[in-house]
Amino acid sequence: MMELIFYYLFLIPAYFFFGWWLTFFMMFIGFFYFFSSFSFSTFYSHLSYSFGGDIISMCFIFLSIWIVLLMVLASFSVFKFKLYKSEFFLVCLFLLSFLILSFGTGNLFLFYLFFESSLIPTIFLIFGWGYQPERLSAGFYLLFYTLFASLPLLVSIFYCYYNCMTLYFYMLNVDVTLYLYLGLICAFLVKMPMIFVHFWLPKAHVEAPIAGSMILAGVLLKLGGYGLIRVFMFIDGPVLYYNDYVICLSLFGVAFVGLVCLFQTDIKSLIAYSSVGHMGLVICGIFTLNSWGLYGSLVMMIGHGLCSSALFCLANIVYERLGSRSFYINKGLISFMPSLSFMWFLLSSNNMACPPSLNLLGEILLINSVMGWGSLGFIYLAFGSFFSCCYSIYLYSVTQHGFLYSGVKSVSSGSVREFILIMMHWLPLNFIILKCDIFTLWF
Repeated sequence: MMELIFYYLFLIPAYFFFGWWLTFFMMFIGFFYFFSSFSFSTFYSHLSYSFGGDIISMCFIFLSIWIVLLMVLASFSVFKFKLYKSEFFLVCLFLLSFLILSFGTGNLFLFYLFFESSLIPTIFLIFGWGYQPERLSAGFYLLFYTLFASLPLLVSIFYCYYNCMTLYFYMLNVDVTLYLYLGLICAFLVKMPMIFVHFWLPKAHVEAPIAGSMILAGVLLKLGGYGLIRVFMFIDGPVLYYNDYVICLSLFGVAFVGLVCLFQTDIKSLIAYSSVGHMGLVICGIFTLNSWGLYGSLVMMIGHGLCSSALFCLANIVYERLGSRSFYINKGLISFMPSLSFMWFLLSSNNMACPPSLNLLGEILLINSVMGWGSLGFIYLAFGSFFSCCYSIYLYSVTQHGFLYSGVKSVSSGSVREFILIMMHWLPLNFIILKCDIFTLWF
């Protein structure tokens, strides 16, 4: 594990010698080297110091590296127009380092430390390379929502250490009261985010640059799900009855947020709200605490990370051409950029969980999990699935059909870089399902 961590830390000074593209290729080669060297066994392996990984850790570490790679590829305008490109690349590398450290540690306090540290590069991305002046308020929303919910988590971690004299996930054994239960889960529920504490997410997504949106949707929301899975390894006893309230609230959120998506006028805002709906389903799966729910939550988080990141890339490609993300301006794109219209179709259909995407496998597992918890959940699941289909079709049909904006006088197909960028999201999203049994080995 330290080999992987030091390799990506080494790239930070290496950037000044090798430049943008060579460092990017070194990140790319490093990903495939470490991916092929990990055995995906059921054990917590690759131990060095307090770092190591089992299947769930390594899945998220590889997802982080892949998304950061694609962030660099998507942010070509930073390189092209020299918008502080060295600082941008270094912020991305620091963010990747914190994410690898977060997912790789076996210590609860170190996880908290790196979990919070990943906020700092994200704030820099939003403040430094965001598009509108409102990025300041969006950054503060993100910062204070997360910090406010994280303080009880820090107190809870100290309490666990006081009682157990250790903070390793596999050695913790503490009598969990209601207050400790709330303290341990609140920070992760806000990070995912759960309905009613999700208000920071659409603001942060709309104001963030493409790199910020990709890492937020692709990996940072998954820190919440990963933290919940780790925390539930040692939460036990009567306090688990309170899980029912969280599941009920999240089921309501899945259905309600789908309806909210249909009222959006901004492409990025619609994709951001759809993330809240998908993460609501993941919360339900984790809180049911059955094996199908935990398998499904892992698959859904990886599938959603790739799918929503690709949708944000497509929204950015359109924004770079037309200077707007509004549905009122972005119409008739099938005649403006016909070859990219096919990519819109593929990703929109994956967003509504069509076969053979990971989203479909995740939804099947999670729906089974929730139905096992309570059969009346099917009402909310049915509405959630229906609205998910509706807003995905709405996203595709409104942007691709209709009359083209009169200010556009030419046809602008995508560049090779943009096609590679979208296909590098789409291929793992639809082909990992051929080897989906690895997701069922870790529990």
